[in-house]
Amino acid sequence: MVESGVNKMKITLYIITLFILLGCSNTKVEKVIPIDLNGNWAFQHKDNWNLATVPGVIHTDLLANKLIDDPYWETNEDSLQSIENVDWKYQKTFNVSKEQLKDDHIEIEFEGLDTYAEVMLNGEKIISANNMFRAWKVDIKPFLIAGKNLIEVEFTSPINYNKEKAQNYPYSLPSGCETGEIKVSSFTRKAAYHFGWDWGPRFVTAGIWKPIKVNSWNDARIVDVFVQTKSITENEAIISVQTTIESSKNKEKQYFLEINGEKQAKTIKKGINIIETEYKVANPKLWWCNGLGEPYLYDLNISLYDDVNKIDEKSTRYGIRTIELVNEPDSIGTSFYFKLNGKPVFMKGANYIPQDMFLPRVTNQHYENLLSDVATANINMLRVWGGGIYENDIFYELCDEKGILVWQDFMFTGSMYPVDNAFKENVKQEVKENIIRLRNHPSVALWCGNNEIEVAWENWGWQKQYNYSPIDSIKIWNGYAEVFHELIPNLVKEYDPSRSYTPSSPSSNWGTPENFNHESMHYWGVWHGKEPFENFEHNVGRFMVEYGFQSFPEMETIKTFAADSSLSLASPTMQNRQKSYIGNGLILEHIKQYYDEPKTFEDFVNLSQETQAKGMQMAIRTHINNQPHCMGSLFWQLNDCWPGPSWSIIDYYGKKK
Repeated sequence: MVESGVNKMKITLYIITLFILLGCSNTKVEKVIPIDLNGNWAFQHKDNWNLATVPGVIHTDLLANKLIDDPYWETNEDSLQSIENVDWKYQKTFNVSKEQLKDDHIEIEFEGLDTYAEVMLNGEKIISANNMFRAWKVDIKPFLIAGKNLIEVEFTSPINYNKEKAQNYPYSLPSGCETGEIKVSSFTRKAAYHFGWDWGPRFVTAGIWKPIKVNSWNDARIVDVFVQTKSITENEAIISVQTTIESSKNKEKQYFLEINGEKQAKTIKKGINIIETEYKVANPKLWWCNGLGEPYLYDLNISLYDDVNKIDEKSTRYGIRTIELVNEPDSIGTSFYFKLNGKPVFMKGANYIPQDMFLPRVTNQHYENLLSDVATANINMLRVWGGGIYENDIFYELCDEKGILVWQDFMFTGSMYPVDNAFKENVKQEVKENIIRLRNHPSVALWCGNNEIEVAWENWGWQKQYNYSPIDSIKIWNGYAEVFHELIPNLVKEYDPSRSYTPSSPSSNWGTPENFNHESMHYWGVWHGKEPFENFEHNVGRFMVEYGFQSFPEMETIKTFAADSSLSLASPTMQNRQKSYIGNGLILEHIKQYYDEPKTFEDFVNLSQETQAKGMQMAIRTHINNQPHCMGSLFWQLNDCWPGPSWSIIDYYGKKK
């Protein structure tokens, strides 16, 4: 009896122990406190070190230390141009404990460095950055020490970095709306609008403009998760999951991959491992754009286990949907429209630009406010314009949640670019990284190679303007085609095969009536062509990607950047604000067509908005009424990057015109 009781007790203890072990296998190993490199830094100004903030840029740091006046006030833009010619140094000391050094790999990731930067850790160079649009990662375990560490970032001015290259290049390159004397933007993988545009100032920024992460890991980790909808029926959707796992083990080892609660044993070798799995979703709820249904999102959770413990995990949200660009010959000419879940959809939307010249000032609340306004306005598509940035994750997450489709330009606009191997390799990494970062978002509808380069090459007379020889022209065009007709579409096909790609926007010029029967269109007869609003009703393309008319922001906004003495069109401040070569005169001309001539500056401001609204109404109504000839209307532009006159319908402070 005693022996039997002992055996029973042993069995009970064994079962309890087994349950404890099984329980342990579902809990994550506690990580030590990560190393935080955001927040307070120091930057050198002349001979002094001053407080800096990361994420940030040099202009915001100078402003916070009262070393410059408000860049947006009056004509301060002009007096602050020397900042772009200075090389800037940043540094931070930070402590690391022995406990924080215990992991095998400690990787630093700069999500964004603007733009030419050398990063030193305890005197050792760890990163040389040359692209604002890329993340920069390196294992820093060999360079860290227990105790105090020093990290330094030295930024070289893009002007200083590329001045000699631009001057000695075999021929001049078109450089968007760049306003500087020496055109360097074509050589610089940096937001083009920072060099000046026809709705914004020139502030060539530098700095650690995105957060810094420090990631620790040991044997293996999940690098990426890619979710695709393979097929959809009314009763079932098949979802493909591609999980990328990195292992540092010299020998193959068995791990367990858990996807939404289901575990599978996987043999992982050293290096990069790509694991393909599929699962079914019964009675799937589809993702629909704003106005057509619910933008339903599913959660996907993936965990990686070794023999006992969870060693890494990732989660993502995805939508079950299909999106297709139909761009093919038809009875009218050449179609250009989108099918969502097999249904042709008229795209109602706008062109989006960055919300500030100084990007780290844009908060999550700014994104929430703007995209809530977009959804309320019944917009179902935004175009992320190619002269800004690949937007922050929060932008695409909100578009997913609100059912806003995204036409995503790659960051090239109004320029020709050098085509040496180093430049192409830089572009290749930039494009690859951003495709991988954004491809899980159901909101992303289209990849577009660039803004207005092909239409400019074919119609704007660049060859004559820049005095290109026939041989020069062939070299430049072949280099362009290599990037936008080969390199980028091949990367899209490899890393995001289900989405469409178009090389450039527009694909048809507005110069002749026949062109309105073909593909995508930027119609600037009204404004640049100085045509009347009525021409909106007679010039309707297959998909209107850009069109618009300027107005001033309201007086409350104007008074944030102008003194009372500057409240006239003739003042230096208002002359500085108007970046379009025909701006104020053309606004006044159209005002007088529909209203009495304004008697005061305030009358002019108010009537500019009334006039803009009238023109936009005529255009949008005509586009909608001309379905199916026209299947998209994206006006220029939704928002502003600083307070001033522009084509926007929402000003810099979020005030609706």
